[in-house]
Amino acid sequence: MKTHALPDLRRPADFTRLEKALRREKPSKSLPQYDLFSNIIDTVLTAYGRKPLDCQSLSGPARHEAETRNKIEYMSLLGYDYVDLWQDRLGFFFTNPPKPSAETTEGSRHYITSHDFCFSDRAGLKSYPWPDPEKGDYGMLDRVATILPPGMKIILSTRGILETTMDLLGHENICYLLYDDPDLVGEVFRAVGERYLRFFELGASHPAIGAVTYCDDMGFKTQTLLPPDVYRQHLFPWHKRINEVAHRAGKPTILHACGNLDKVMEDIIACGWDAKQSFEDNIEPIWEAKRKYGDRIALLGGFDVDKLCRMTEKEIRAHTRMLMERCGRDGGFALGTGNSVPNYIPVTNFLAMLDEGRRCNK
Repeated sequence: MKTHALPDLRRPADFTRLEKALRREKPSKSLPQYDLFSNIIDTVLTAYGRKPLDCQSLSGPARHEAETRNKIEYMSLLGYDYVDLWQDRLGFFFTNPPKPSAETTEGSRHYITSHDFCFSDRAGLKSYPWPDPEKGDYGMLDRVATILPPGMKIILSTRGILETTMDLLGHENICYLLYDDPDLVGEVFRAVGERYLRFFELGASHPAIGAVTYCDDMGFKTQTLLPPDVYRQHLFPWHKRINEVAHRAGKPTILHACGNLDKVMEDIIACGWDAKQSFEDNIEPIWEAKRKYGDRIALLGGFDVDKLCRMTEKEIRAHTRMLMERCGRDGGFALGTGNSVPNYIPVTNFLAMLDEGRRCNK
């Protein structure tokens, strides 16, 4: 891939572009872009002739700062108006069981199994090393703020209460516990929820933060991972409280949630989320979700990751134009992938999507 052949996607950062989309306001002349995260940062920087900082030789805060600098340069280069900053960078994370990995053509990749868990009884609940959000490194927000380009803001991103609870109890195990010891399930949801809520209370009000993204994958292709009533009892009350905290701080909220959520979409909207991201055409294309829910919640991304991998450049550009036309005309939309930017997406395909989106803006 030659440097001179790559599209010039740079533009001055302006977070109000994305903020208008999240609040479903009249769109700017130039629509925003949004992706949950990217795993092709070094590849893109190198392709454009930039030399990414060597993060592998560093550790601790120095590594975090170098990774963040690379990410800011990547986001600026491709015309994003924000940089995503994840909870672990602020020293807030839950210890999980080791994840197995497999070797692929893109290198080693970790994956999650349904039977792994950290504990399964009250003794484990008591001995688990629970993180303390009060001890988070919130000064990281100040440090990142000093290196942001003008107009760019931070999106504070976290994993979710459901995902974390299932990491701790295991998906298979929690299905048994819902019948064998439902009170334990409720106690774990509460222990996790209280900590995430406090993390947002302490972090979301920072002036450099423009929005928050909360990630809770709740389903798979055909249905939710757990019965909807479990979500209504143990999960959605926390979702509502997190939205209340963020909104009091003046920050719009983004829910990243994978899977078929048709049975709980009305609950999701009622929780107060400003936007939802993660769409797969085999489950529900974003343009169908836009038709059903677009007057009540913003919908982001939506270019199916599988299609972005397999389509030709001509097909990618045509599909991008269709998304912009069907989803972007009335606002409440940002262009991006249906999920994130994994390292198996061909870089030229990804750049073609962004470039065509920019052409549509013009």
